[in-house]
Amino acid sequence: MLAALAAVVCGLSVLFAPPAAAEPGGRVVVIGVPGLLWSDVDRENTPALWSLVEDGSSAALSVRTTRRLTCPSDGWLTVSAGQRARLPNGDCAPPAAPVPSGDGAVAPGWPAIVRDNAGTGYRAKVGLLGDAVHAAGGCTLAVGPGAVFGLADGSGRVDRYAATPEEVNPADWAACPIAGVSVDDVFRAHADGGTDADGGTDADGAADERAAAAAAADRRVARVLSSVPDGTTVLVAGLADASADPHLHVAVAKGEGFGGGYLTSGATRQQGLVTLTDLTATALQELGLDRPDAAVGSAWQGEPTDDSAVERVEALDDDDVAAQGISAVQTSFYWVLFAAQLVAYGAAALALRRLGGDRRSRARILGGTRVIALFGGAVPAATFLTGLLPWWRASNPTVMLVLTVLGFGALLTGVALAGPWRKSVFLPGLVITAVTALVLALDVMTGSNLQLNTLMGYTALVAGRFYGFGNQAFALFAVAAILTAAWLTEFPLRRGRKAVAVAVVAVIGVVAVAVDGLPAWGSDFGGVLAMVPAFAMLGMLVTGRRVSPVRLAAFCVAGAVVVLGISYWNAQSANPTHLGRFWQDLVAGEAWSVVVRKFNAMIGSLGYWPYTVALIAAVVFLFFVLARPTRWRVSLLGRAYEHSRTMRPAVISALAVGLIGMLVNDSGVVILSVAFSLATPLMLAAGLRSLEIDLNAGTETPGRAGPRAESTERPSAGRS
Repeated sequence: MLAALAAVVCGLSVLFAPPAAAEPGGRVVVIGVPGLLWSDVDRENTPALWSLVEDGSSAALSVRTTRRLTCPSDGWLTVSAGQRARLPNGDCAPPAAPVPSGDGAVAPGWPAIVRDNAGTGYRAKVGLLGDAVHAAGGCTLAVGPGAVFGLADGSGRVDRYAATPEEVNPADWAACPIAGVSVDDVFRAHADGGTDADGGTDADGAADERAAAAAAADRRVARVLSSVPDGTTVLVAGLADASADPHLHVAVAKGEGFGGGYLTSGATRQQGLVTLTDLTATALQELGLDRPDAAVGSAWQGEPTDDSAVERVEALDDDDVAAQGISAVQTSFYWVLFAAQLVAYGAAALALRRLGGDRRSRARILGGTRVIALFGGAVPAATFLTGLLPWWRASNPTVMLVLTVLGFGALLTGVALAGPWRKSVFLPGLVITAVTALVLALDVMTGSNLQLNTLMGYTALVAGRFYGFGNQAFALFAVAAILTAAWLTEFPLRRGRKAVAVAVVAVIGVVAVAVDGLPAWGSDFGGVLAMVPAFAMLGMLVTGRRVSPVRLAAFCVAGAVVVLGISYWNAQSANPTHLGRFWQDLVAGEAWSVVVRKFNAMIGSLGYWPYTVALIAAVVFLFFVLARPTRWRVSLLGRAYEHSRTMRPAVISALAVGLIGMLVNDSGVVILSVAFSLATPLMLAAGLRSLEIDLNAGTETPGRAGPRAESTERPSAGRS
């Protein structure tokens, strides 16, 4: 009986035991060269790296971790965790020498590193890569101090250690399935003062010293390539910054599936662009091991191309030049944009105060101010259209960027005022919002090429996003879609066809939410939460129905249901985005910490002074000039409401999507200020055109509304 019971117990234990971890099925060597740029790579000075480019796949590498600049220890710890990680004290010196332990070594200060990273917002699990290899029965070889931080397991230990590639014998290279090699020549050259802040030639001899450092690093790489066993996948990464400014660095992969071409990954969806966290996922894939959930990157993928090695290196260096160009002016752009709008608001207020005099003078003041307002509304779309031209290749990229923005803005303003629609209160604004929404929608549906390295998009140096809608782009798209839908309903409403008007809002709303929220396109979580209730409000307002607090709450719940449905669907995919990961956090009971982190970031956004000041100014202008007249007794929005049935629903719904978007996104005040940067100039232009119509009709007098030139019955839409 006991024997039978024992047999049953043993059988059940085998049946229900967790599956054994798969043994490593490949061999990988990760060569980290902190500070290595594509401008350092050429055929003569770095022949080993050049041969890797010719035979392998290459990309620009975004190395952003938890700080603006990524230090070598931060880069290696990020490889260890598959998530953004850091050295607690922020020391940007070369990694400290490890503590010897038998044939291996232990990373110094490891317990403190583990505790610190577990407490950051990224909750990085340093040691993840080493633990995965050990769980599969493999060992780890680290060459150089930095590699110990990259391949150490949860206890901070690597199985085999050598200080330099020269100290590693062939048996050691073959003993472990994964090896990490730290090549610090380029970084040390900068740390010792050998190069200038940008790795350029501002200091005497800096270029020669940097070239010498790159050549020394190349010789170490060549030594590794000549020593590793055949069939080893080689991954080279310039995994840290070595200057006062962040850069895009070198990423090269050589092995099966990595022929002569570019690299990409599911994390970026951009040809020739990968991230540092992808390196961990790539190493695990090449070893034949599953990627743990805590590792957020996606494996590198080779994309064949007809471009030669020379063309690829030039193109990847060009990507870094573009990133540097946009980084140099992006913050200043928002100051200039919002300052210019403040000047425009002030000019409009002064223009309204000076409406005395003859009719011709007043018409010139109103017409000129209206053109300026429309141009202000066209600038956001113009900033994305600049991505169609390689402005960063000019001798003075900043000047060329400004001229390009002004040119596209003027072109869009010209189109808005080119045809018979220029006489309308709302049609010029409709042209601008429709173009803005269409440009942004088509862009994210075709790869987000205009989002990357543009003034109101995102940059690979910050590495917050690489595809889909960033927060600024979402705000512009949402407001543009709302205003477009509202103003298009003007035509059926004038014919008394409310059902057609609601259908227009519904169709545009469904398309806009899909473009914004679907993982393949906009991949925006908070945007769906804001857009669903805003479009529902618009549908009711254009037909004159009241939006009660209960209905508004129901609309918000509907938005939550939609976005959770998208998140669940995305979580089932093999490579979920942040939408799918939120569902996974929700199931695991960890979603609340994500919500708290987002809320704290939203509150912290109030300290973004360029946005906060602009927002306050826009609200003051909206209230005291557009909506609530004072001494000049001219209510611009009131006049616009009388000339357009849909102006009031448009204003309310645009304000709603901005407010809700501010509350549910970590960028907070940025959302609302960018929304106002599009909506306020267009509302100003509509109000000014209303005054022009009244003036031309000869009935405009201070304090009295003019006739409704574009409608024959009193508007009933928009009550709330």
